[in-house]
Amino acid sequence: MPRLSPLLEGIDLVVFDKDGTLIDFHAMWGGWARTIGERLDGATRRPVSGDVFAAIGFDPESGRVSAGAPLAIGTMSEIEERIAAVVRRWCPSVAAARRAVETAWFEPDPVGAAVPLADLAALFASLRGSGRVIAVATTDHREPTEATLRALGLRGDVSAIACGDDDVGVKPDPAMLLAVCATVAIPPERTAMIGDTPADLAMGRSAGAGRVIGVLSGLGGRDELGPLADVLLASIGELLLD
Repeated sequence: MPRLSPLLEGIDLVVFDKDGTLIDFHAMWGGWARTIGERLDGATRRPVSGDVFAAIGFDPESGRVSAGAPLAIGTMSEIEERIAAVVRRWCPSVAAARRAVETAWFEPDPVGAAVPLADLAALFASLRGSGRVIAVATTDHREPTEATLRALGLRGDVSAIACGDDDVGVKPDPAMLLAVCATVAIPPERTAMIGDTPADLAMGRSAGAGRVIGVLSGLGGRDELGPLADVLLASIGELLLD
């Protein structure tokens, strides 16, 4: 079994963000954002997509998402509300805007679009083999989160999940991480929070996590994550030494 990084010494609970940390954020959300824009253009018969992209933080030229944007840290309900507010400005009535959003709206495929950012099976097996507990904290909703973990063969390794629709607070609110700690009865000071956005790391820091680890595999860059992290890794694959 591969050896784990000494970064996890003194840690009993490892909490991962999902998109950008476990799986490729842009593979999941970049294509979705572009398609939503195209569908809204068609549903409204107006060029609304540019305003929609700006509102959710998606750059169609680069295909990138801003680390602090609603698309990065908002729940699906919050993203839909942002989009609906933009569409209302373009439509002749509230009813017309509502119909357009309902026609265009869909959620990304949590299985087909899930591209792992490391050998997750090996990493999770090593964590569990060392006696550590694994959890996931994400602003995504529970149903797609559960579906993604099942499809990746990881659901049985995860002892606790906190999602954006679980009413336990959303990042950077420390309540989400504290809820995970309470669920598995492990204190924050024995917990590592690992994520790719400032919101992930700020949550870990304000919750009193014993280790706050940033990964550069998602949305946040070195300048954004460095001040909040105890250490930065290229990806969670670096938690395995061999």
